[in-house]
Amino acid sequence: MARGKLRIYLGAAPGVGKTYAMLSEAHRRIERGTDCVVAFVEHHDRPRTEVMLHGLEQVTRKDLEYRGTAFTEMDVDAVLERAPEVALVDELAHTNVPGSRNAKRWQDVEELLTAGIDVVSTVNIQHLESLGDVVESITGVRQKETVPDEVVRRADQIELVDMSPQALRRRMAHGNIYKSDRIDASLSNYFRPGNLTALRELALLWVADRVDEYLQQYRGEHNIRSTWQARERIVVGLTGGPEGRTLIRRASRMAAKGSGSEILAVYIARSDGLTGASPKELAVQRTLVEDLGGTFHHVIGDDIPAALLDFARGVNATQIVLGSSRRKTWQYVFGPGVGATVARDSGPDLDVHIVTHGEVAKGRGLPVARGARLGRSRAIWGWLVGVAGPAALTVLLTHIDTDLGLANDMLLFLTLTVAAALVGGLVPALASAAVGSLLLNYYFTPPLHLWTVSNNKNIVAIAVFVGVAVSVASVVDLAARRTHQAARLRAEAEILSFLAGSVLRGETSLEALLERVRETFAMESVALLERAGDTDPWTCAGSAGDGRPLERPEDADVDMPVGDHMALALSGRVLPAEDRRVLAAFAAQAAVVLDRQRLQSEADRARTLAEGNRIRTALLAAVSHDLRTPLAGIKAAVSSLRSDDVEWSDEDEAELLEGIEAGADRLEHLVGNLLDMSRLQTGTVTPLIREIDLDEVVPMALGGVPDGSAELDIPETLPMVAVDKGLLERAVANIVENAVKYAPEGEPVKVSASALGERVEIRVVDRGRGVPDSAKDRIFAPFQRYGDAPRGAGVGLGLAVARGFVEAMGGTLAAEDTPGGGLTMVLTLRAAAGRPPVRPELSSQVTS
Repeated sequence: MARGKLRIYLGAAPGVGKTYAMLSEAHRRIERGTDCVVAFVEHHDRPRTEVMLHGLEQVTRKDLEYRGTAFTEMDVDAVLERAPEVALVDELAHTNVPGSRNAKRWQDVEELLTAGIDVVSTVNIQHLESLGDVVESITGVRQKETVPDEVVRRADQIELVDMSPQALRRRMAHGNIYKSDRIDASLSNYFRPGNLTALRELALLWVADRVDEYLQQYRGEHNIRSTWQARERIVVGLTGGPEGRTLIRRASRMAAKGSGSEILAVYIARSDGLTGASPKELAVQRTLVEDLGGTFHHVIGDDIPAALLDFARGVNATQIVLGSSRRKTWQYVFGPGVGATVARDSGPDLDVHIVTHGEVAKGRGLPVARGARLGRSRAIWGWLVGVAGPAALTVLLTHIDTDLGLANDMLLFLTLTVAAALVGGLVPALASAAVGSLLLNYYFTPPLHLWTVSNNKNIVAIAVFVGVAVSVASVVDLAARRTHQAARLRAEAEILSFLAGSVLRGETSLEALLERVRETFAMESVALLERAGDTDPWTCAGSAGDGRPLERPEDADVDMPVGDHMALALSGRVLPAEDRRVLAAFAAQAAVVLDRQRLQSEADRARTLAEGNRIRTALLAAVSHDLRTPLAGIKAAVSSLRSDDVEWSDEDEAELLEGIEAGADRLEHLVGNLLDMSRLQTGTVTPLIREIDLDEVVPMALGGVPDGSAELDIPETLPMVAVDKGLLERAVANIVENAVKYAPEGEPVKVSASALGERVEIRVVDRGRGVPDSAKDRIFAPFQRYGDAPRGAGVGLGLAVARGFVEAMGGTLAAEDTPGGGLTMVLTLRAAAGRPPVRPELSSQVTS
């Protein structure tokens, strides 16, 4: 059965109309005769959205009960049984109620897609997992419900639903998004123009990256090599020299002039070794590129200008930044240099920038390694010296009246043979020896101008000349081949060292490693294939590149087995046998990375299960004793009051009623902490950040402690703080109650506040027995009591809940020693820089 197709409407912000657009698409498809049903759509009491549901078939939702509250979720089984062509599933990042089929709604969607059902869904940009920290820094709200980026990236279609901040705020003000009691707070907090503009830019950039992936795939499938200047991509060519940092910073300034520009730094190493490159300097330049938001690439190529241009066109670059040559003037006799060659061959679609720097014309510092692959120019010069040289020497010697003697003539010809070996290698030297011996025989050995030799000594001399020439040429060629082998092994060692180091440090994901393989061997695509058994079909564990993903190793240009049921498959060209050794190391490392990723996933799941089991065990212990104790007191008091055997005085009845009230208050406190801890564990605490004065909150937090047990010192000159009023009140109350519990009799707890730069500190000081340094972090763990605290003193959640609430608001809570004995709790909050308070008429309770 073919997998279904996924279409996602990506909203730049809440209320831009993604659900409305999805329902409009459903009506269009139904008009075309498509079997389309509503699997789950939430209209949030928006009239226009609710009207769009009319005329659409809706699959009955599944009713679930959780902690005494009824919920409805999408009924996956009902949708699968209905088997429509298209299913509408709203809010892809939604977290399902515990007890549902899957934990997240996107997992429900995966089941529908696997069953061959096309799905149309919605999600907001702030719910993408990779953008959580960015969105929190912009809006001050941490999104607890997220969806992995890869789930959205795999969608067959992504349509951005966008609206200008001004238009969205007008929609909000008209009541088209939220009810009237939430409009003012939303407009002054989350829906501020700056927030909406930043979220809009995030959405546009994310979709632009996705469009760029489609473009790269299309170019690869259609073998398009020319540059399409859809966006600025700047390739920086590095040599490993000290000028690299200057080039990177210059490229960064160029990229800053255009929004969305990318920097790609590339170092091209010859296959005969890393010539002239400093590994330490390359590491510094890699760090600099990554700090500036770019990427570093390592490519092997014998023809550096061609390899650089191939890389630039492969990534659809628009500009290339190179440094002025470090070669000295006389070195230009060997060629125009990389910069001039790249500029000449770049064509009209690539701009080449030559940047000056402080190392111009100072030399490369390290000699260029010589190998057996001498290049075309070296071969031509070798043949000229080896063949034309003896002919020119013959003409010169025959026109000189001075007779140098046969021995000196042989030495001159031998010099040319050695020169041919040094310049062109073995074959030109052998040709020089043959030509030189014939010319010596014909022109300089009696009888002259005949191919015969009359003197046996001359025969020996010519034979010695040929032997020496061949020997010298062989030795020179052998040295060249050994140099090539050593340089190639050095290059391989550099690659393998970097590979092993990055994998051992855990810095390389499987996709990044496969991309490194593709770049190193200049392939179109790379895939790691695996199967369960010898007869099972191959599946792709990971891939990289623009080409079509490979389905079998047999379809690849190069395949490298990894064990019995795994193979690394590459397409693009056939690799020489000498490259397969490095490829085998890459393949083995890819298998290691895949195993490590899977083990890490299993460890994360096991850690989550272990934490859940620990919480459940502690919760059972709390329910079995701490919650039953106040219930037992309440029941005993009620039973006594209902008893007909005893006539209670007014004082006794008042005392029993007071005990009932105290037990109920204590029970309410315990249950409240349990519920708060549950919300923290499930990530459903979403603070409503406002700017308030501490003297509005802290005094209210002391209502739960006896009179005279706490002293308050909150200066009126303190700046306002950006917090959730309800969360801060609950956190301070828990901290103060805990301090009062451990403070000595007659020693009140001191609560004070002070400003420190852009932060405000609340310090709760007690004179109890204190806590050793080794236990200061442990007291914030759930279900922990310190020392010999009695069982009836609570379930050990007060400080855990307080720290969770404080961190949800962007603050910190830590424990310090009180000078002279005792413990000081330090609560640090963000100051609001003296801005006027925002006082919307809203409840201080937290939304979830």
